[in-house]
Amino acid sequence: MSRLRALAGLLVAVLVLAGCATTGKEAVAVGGEFQFVAPGGRTAITYDPPEARGTLPDLSGESLLDPGKTVGLQDFEGRVVVINIWGSWCPPCRAEMSDLQFVQEQTAASGIGVLGIDVRDNREAATDFIRDRGITFDSIFDPPGRSLNALSGYPRNTVPSTIVLDRRHRVAAVYLEVIRVGDLIPLVQRLAAEPAA
Repeated sequence: MSRLRALAGLLVAVLVLAGCATTGKEAVAVGGEFQFVAPGGRTAITYDPPEARGTLPDLSGESLLDPGKTVGLQDFEGRVVVINIWGSWCPPCRAEMSDLQFVQEQTAASGIGVLGIDVRDNREAATDFIRDRGITFDSIFDPPGRSLNALSGYPRNTVPSTIVLDRRHRVAAVYLEVIRVGDLIPLVQRLAAEPAA
């Protein structure tokens, strides 16, 4: 009997997950505000052409590097932005963070910046984490993840994950997985080379 209940529970879970899947081809409303959808359950999604990209509302919060100061998209006007959601408690984030620092160093002169969002963390652990790794880009210190409310439909429990914005702060790509330098640098360089509005 308990085996039958377990099987029934599994079937219900599968049906619920299937009900959340999308069948449309577009992952963002054309020219509107960004609405996250993962077509076919993909974990690496690009949004092209540029006119099809949705914009993000203001995304900001308390600075991890400078407590009491606000940091956010307003500090990256006209720049391509790599937003990385991370936590010092997250093993894949440890491997990924030095790669993001490398991207910051290699592409800053081209108008590209990196902004982290540190979630489910305490300040001391997060500060030690970035200091020990020599990280120079700032992060929004956001233990409860409230800044992610600006990302309509975005899966907040996926850590690490990365959102790449074009110069107009429209969502150009989403990675619900560990980002690789070999994927990220060509993408941000292409976005930086796109014609200005």
